[in-house]
Amino acid sequence: MHVYLDKDIDLGLIRARRVAVIGYGNQGRAQALNLRDSGVEVTVALRAGSPRRHGAQSEGFEVVTAAEAAAECDVAILLAADEDHGRIYEEELAPHLRAGAAIGFAHGLSIRFGLIKPRADLDIFLVSPKGPGTALRRDFEAGSGLVSLFAVDQDASGGAEALALSYAGAIGSGRVGILPTSFAEECEADLFNESAVLWGTIPELIQAGFETLVEAGFAPEIAYFECLTEVKLIADLIYERGIAGMREAISNTAEFGALDGGPRIVTDATRAEMRRILAEVRDGRFVEKLLADAKAGYPRLRASREAARAHPIEAVRREILDLGGTT
Repeated sequence: MHVYLDKDIDLGLIRARRVAVIGYGNQGRAQALNLRDSGVEVTVALRAGSPRRHGAQSEGFEVVTAAEAAAECDVAILLAADEDHGRIYEEELAPHLRAGAAIGFAHGLSIRFGLIKPRADLDIFLVSPKGPGTALRRDFEAGSGLVSLFAVDQDASGGAEALALSYAGAIGSGRVGILPTSFAEECEADLFNESAVLWGTIPELIQAGFETLVEAGFAPEIAYFECLTEVKLIADLIYERGIAGMREAISNTAEFGALDGGPRIVTDATRAEMRRILAEVRDGRFVEKLLADAKAGYPRLRASREAARAHPIEAVRREILDLGGTT
């Protein structure tokens, strides 16, 4: 796989365009700031009444609606919530974007699952930083960056790939690496990871381990430190050394415990369920459930957030913070 770096990129391409960043959340804010610091003309687009308007304005951005931004920009970067993309495109972007403009995404969901069916004259590209916006901004300010994936779904101009790479360079990814992918590959792998590995499974394991120790009579504070705070230790070790290197860095007792216990939790049944989750991602059932929850006002998401806030592990976290401990 070819890895693109700053030396492969013409930053002048994106600097010559007017860019509208639609959304000012975790990714929107970081990308808008990084673009501006790279010499790109940036406008932020938010709905009227958005609570994020003040924050964007206070950081020096002109804030307009998506429709107003579309009428003036050359490149629209759609960083609002995935489930809002279809409406934003149909109502605000498509009627106003000039012929030959481009739309960029940080996630492939809207194109992969047809939430947006773009006009044939538009360039459609993906630049997906592999980390949260806070890290994207922090690393950029430190002179580094986050690796990004990039892809082109529609190349009306003949220059969409070069434009995507230029955009990725302007947010800092050319400093460390930009990797080619497709909208489908990025989207499906990301949705699978979110459901089956990172955001789904790891927090469930932490809570289950905490509950097991507390039910057995262990002090909640001890359970908290064992099952939650040490997650950062293993994450840092794996990031720095890989899984094999992590095992070499821990004690024999910890390594033997991993050998004995890990396969009893992640079993053949677990792997079979992972394959089912991947199948639901790829055939669109997951996106159907996401859109249904959004249409109903997010009852499942709201209930999950409330349950997470009410879990006993959160009370212990507040207690540890009050004591000046680390989390």
